[in-house]
Amino acid sequence: MPCYKLSISQMRRVGLALMLPVALLGTFAFPNQLQTATAQTSKENRPLTIRADVQEYNAKTQVITARGNVQMSYPARQLQATAAQAQYFSKERRIDFSGNVYILQQGGNSIRAERVTYLIDEGRFVALPQPNTQVESIYMVQESDNNAQTATPAPKTPQFKRSN
Repeated sequence: MPCYKLSISQMRRVGLALMLPVALLGTFAFPNQLQTATAQTSKENRPLTIRADVQEYNAKTQVITARGNVQMSYPARQLQATAAQAQYFSKERRIDFSGNVYILQQGGNSIRAERVTYLIDEGRFVALPQPNTQVESIYMVQESDNNAQTATPAPKTPQFKRSN
């Protein structure tokens, strides 16, 4: 039975039993409206919210598939992402993003690619470009005090004296 045909209480039972740390909290009666999946919070679990036009949950594989205008927010890791599609593999603790993926971490670090896999436990991203293109990453690098002290000072501009 498709998840959008389940009642709210059935979805909560299925979500809480099978999808920890992510449990579905929305109703899927209207697939054209924005759908939201949010993780339950506890001492061990941190909320991870995925919004999309359509979301599906496979109880056997414990995989959530979100399609259309996907937005992910994971405040515990200070991450935000957008993509055309995302799949959350709860057993593997992995999220696969595809289609014009943009991931932004608070502080300005970002990744732009066609496909990105986020390995949650490792905190690692694997990004792949479209054919004949490249992945773009932007990293904000802070200068350390050691580098500032050991840097070579800029050359002084020579002073010329006027002759009378």
